[in-house]
Amino acid sequence: MNRVEEFVAVERPGLEAAIRRLIEPLGPPLGSAAAYAVGAGGKRIRPLLTMAAHDAAIEGGYQAGDDDERTRLYRVAAAVELIHTYSLIHDDLPCMDDDALRRGLPTTHRVYGTTVATATGAALQQVAFLALGTAARTSPGLAAHLPLIVRRLAAAVGGEGMVGGQLLDLEAEGRAPDAAGLEAIHRAKTAALISAACALGGLVAGATPQAVRALGSYGAQLGLAFQMVDDLLDVTGDPSDMGKAVGVDQARFKATYPAVHGVDGTQEQARLAGDSALDELAELPGDQSVLVGMVDFVLDRMH
Repeated sequence: MNRVEEFVAVERPGLEAAIRRLIEPLGPPLGSAAAYAVGAGGKRIRPLLTMAAHDAAIEGGYQAGDDDERTRLYRVAAAVELIHTYSLIHDDLPCMDDDALRRGLPTTHRVYGTTVATATGAALQQVAFLALGTAARTSPGLAAHLPLIVRRLAAAVGGEGMVGGQLLDLEAEGRAPDAAGLEAIHRAKTAALISAACALGGLVAGATPQAVRALGSYGAQLGLAFQMVDDLLDVTGDPSDMGKAVGVDQARFKATYPAVHGVDGTQEQARLAGDSALDELAELPGDQSVLVGMVDFVLDRMH
């Protein structure tokens, strides 16, 4: 078992419990659709990055014992996952990518209908931001950083983040892609939330501005590498491993890294982005092993 696997084995149960608690107050049908969407699985990369970033920002690393602190961190990390889940529900809608499968299961709108799926995605945003305020209510230290935490996550979601990136992605369909436009799409659509997830971990830890900046930059580079590998897997992947159809990007004439750089070029670009992410870790005072392992995990998906 490698370091990332050890970390996941220890932290994922608490994270999953926090996610379930956040969506419990949603009544039917929104609660049922939300439970379906979050229960479909997934690697929980973004919230786990929030937790690993928190530990890397603490001198000497996190020392187990403060259960209240960990509970608050689980809640913040769970909020990140709910934002990600909202984005997946909306990305799959007929007016967006109109996908039939997500993580090997029918997409939320195929099960609950477009109206309920759309409303569920919107509701998950409210639940996520409410969770941040609740987490800060019992911690003066966290409350002091709450404005920055909310702004950072909101920026990752909005017009300069995921929403804007999704719009750019849809508008680029059918056009001849270029490298600058492609990077603009995915810095917003994919990298912005991963960057925010890492920065939030640092903010919860009360890290220095330099450490928070480094974590955000690490996340942005990791996010780009993640997208590059995801684009590669749409060309080279196995549908049974992916949990969704492959070849879809090409069929929709989407702007992708292989379309611009080729398969070999995309592999090299992903490795360079991974190296840039690792370079940022020099600013951090705590245990960086999980963040290093996350880069390896993303790049190993190419093989």
